[in-house]
Amino acid sequence: MRWEKLGPVYAPSGDQWWARAYAHLPTALLLRDGRVRVYFAGLDENRFGRIGYVDVAAADPTRVLEVGPEPVLDLGQIGRFDDCGVVPSAVLGGPAGVRLYYHGFQRTERVPYLIFAGLAEASGPDERFAKRSRVPLLERTDDEPFIRGAPCVLAEGGAYRMWYVACTHWSTTASRLHYNIRLCHATSADGITWKPDAGPCLEPAGPDEYAIGRPAVARLRDGYHLWYSSRGHADLYAIRHAVSADGRHWERDPGGGLERSPSGWDSEMTCYANVLEVNGRWLMFYNGNGHGRSGFGVAALVD
Repeated sequence: MRWEKLGPVYAPSGDQWWARAYAHLPTALLLRDGRVRVYFAGLDENRFGRIGYVDVAAADPTRVLEVGPEPVLDLGQIGRFDDCGVVPSAVLGGPAGVRLYYHGFQRTERVPYLIFAGLAEASGPDERFAKRSRVPLLERTDDEPFIRGAPCVLAEGGAYRMWYVACTHWSTTASRLHYNIRLCHATSADGITWKPDAGPCLEPAGPDEYAIGRPAVARLRDGYHLWYSSRGHADLYAIRHAVSADGRHWERDPGGGLERSPSGWDSEMTCYANVLEVNGRWLMFYNGNGHGRSGFGVAALVD
């Protein structure tokens, strides 16, 4: 399995009030008119996050056709779990409308932030989204009290499956604070009420790796494939690959990931992959340097 990088796609120009910088977690939806809508989170001058989009050509996903002028999902009211920002992570379209799974973040005093997943809905891709609830879709639990976010959701067999990241604890190394992140799996009959599995489905491999970031899962002919963001103490993020027969038990694959470029916008890191099949071709939208500071780009699966 090999990905060919097609190039950078988009980074905010700084002209929009809600997206002065960054394009976090690109999340793609194929539209009916030959466009791919890529949702992302931009940061304003106070580093609050809102979700907007750019449309790219399905035949050439490096070609931007339109930049959404205003955000389609705003941050939450003061005190809510998403009062400092909302970040897209999965989008499902259908006859009943569009569901946008996102996570909200709150800055805190002793750790940088808390993150929990939410759900917003719209009657169509050109409508603004409305949040389904004032509280998270995935609330904190005793096992996962700090972060339950970055959901990847697939509709499968009349039901839904979710892979999400969870923080079990924070640790300090060389005076730096680190979240310790693992990958978890949950199921749902309606895509709203979720039943998590007992325990994780993929954990960091020590001693260097301490975080498994945003999952992107696809079911191909030979089983399930996962692309995740691996973070270590000695190494910045890189997109890695794993395979599974059932989507619950994963085996790491040294190939199939997306390495850094020798120079340029993704030379320091690759992270936060999102995969989508577009007219028989699999595309990966992803962030590069600075976790989205340099915008996002796209790669195509070639073998």
